[in-house]
Amino acid sequence: MRIRTNVDRLVELAVAGKVAQPILRGYQVSSAGEPRILPLLGGIVYNVKCGQPAMGWVGDHLEPGVALELARTEENAVRALNTFAQIGNAALVTGGAAKGARGVVTGKHGGIEHVHVDFAQRDLEKLAIGDPVQIRAFGLGLELSDFPAVRVMNLDPGVLGKIGLGAAGGRLVVPVALVVPAELMGSGLGQNQCQSGDYDIQTADPASVARWGLAGLRLGDLVAITDADHSFGRIFRKGAVSVGVVVHGDCIASGHGPGLVTVFTSATGRIQPRVSPRANLADMLGIGAARARHGRGRR
Repeated sequence: MRIRTNVDRLVELAVAGKVAQPILRGYQVSSAGEPRILPLLGGIVYNVKCGQPAMGWVGDHLEPGVALELARTEENAVRALNTFAQIGNAALVTGGAAKGARGVVTGKHGGIEHVHVDFAQRDLEKLAIGDPVQIRAFGLGLELSDFPAVRVMNLDPGVLGKIGLGAAGGRLVVPVALVVPAELMGSGLGQNQCQSGDYDIQTADPASVARWGLAGLRLGDLVAITDADHSFGRIFRKGAVSVGVVVHGDCIASGHGPGLVTVFTSATGRIQPRVSPRANLADMLGIGAARARHGRGRR
């Protein structure tokens, strides 16, 4: 399906960050009251990639691939990095032993304000904490000309043609790995915009995990949320539909779980989710766990 957009009027610019040092906040207390110390946020994660499970790792909020950051003292620059970078944007290492390596943005993380980039394994082995990475930021303000009731955000225009979008009865048909209800959504609610950050699917209730198939969730999966409107922040709205990409792994803390970055939303329900096992960024873009299958470098 040909998607008409305003791509010819979008601004393309460079933003940059540095490979983030992992952080440790001491004990994480689980929703069951169990204190644990686990690998947390940031760094270069060698063995957790887009396309691999979002659940089951001995870690907390794991960010696949490489996390980029800026010093918190540069508040406006931090905000620009997390907002202007779009899923699917090209990234380039501009210094260090991995200089010249190319990657793909796979997500953004609220609170810590990281941007996630997927690189081939051979490049991960050369990267170091603090290495500079520049992103060709393109996609902010993207609109779908034929679907005015659907807002698109956090997405490189080049990804649209790889998702497998369709149309039916005036609705945008979007392939998704899962459909979940708004009642499962937790941390990240209350913001007034969704062009940065993410929010989490709560996974503390085993019955809900089983009912909605969350155990099989993968990093990079597209997930539809019913009765959720993300037009101007994340709110419950009966009949609305939003779609997000899974950008980080599960979490033991109350109100948390795998995080979603919004890519489509319709306050009036003009999105029709279509469940597909291939509704994952790794498969669509040939990155992460799918790199070997696409001949893009050793996993």
